[in-house]
Amino acid sequence: MTRSPGTAPQSALQRIMQRWLPPPTQEYNGSMIAFYFLVIVAAVGTGRSLMHIFAADGGANSIAGLAVDVEGGTNLIAIFAQWGASQIILAIFYWLAILRYRFLTPFMLSVVVLEQLLRMGAGQLKPVVVASAPPGAIGNYILLPLGLIALFLSLRGHSKAA
Repeated sequence: MTRSPGTAPQSALQRIMQRWLPPPTQEYNGSMIAFYFLVIVAAVGTGRSLMHIFAADGGANSIAGLAVDVEGGTNLIAIFAQWGASQIILAIFYWLAILRYRFLTPFMLSVVVLEQLLRMGAGQLKPVVVASAPPGAIGNYILLPLGLIALFLSLRGHSKAA
């Protein structure tokens, strides 16, 4: 492997990382409003997933209002924790796009929109019966239109003000 004069040699770990997460090949040319919307989604998603993983009840009762002091309640808590583990993977991909691959912002916003549509569809097929709607159920109806607007802005390109 040849290197440019004046550059330090790469360690084996650096070479592996270079192959595993290659440098970005494009720049993000979309709206910064859309980009910062993705940052907010990533931050909320990270917090939400950590809550499901580390809260004593996984958020099943404290957030969603589901009874966990019934037969099978510990299984419900376990499922919420596992759901949190799945959510953290999605949040990691959001952060990867934000911190290294900004050109993937439109794609990641498409993922945000698709997730909301699928969650809403699953909620229609298998509704959860609780006294009041959990924040996620309400959030879907807010995040879907905002995600669509952000996706549109991300595909439109930079405006002079953004």
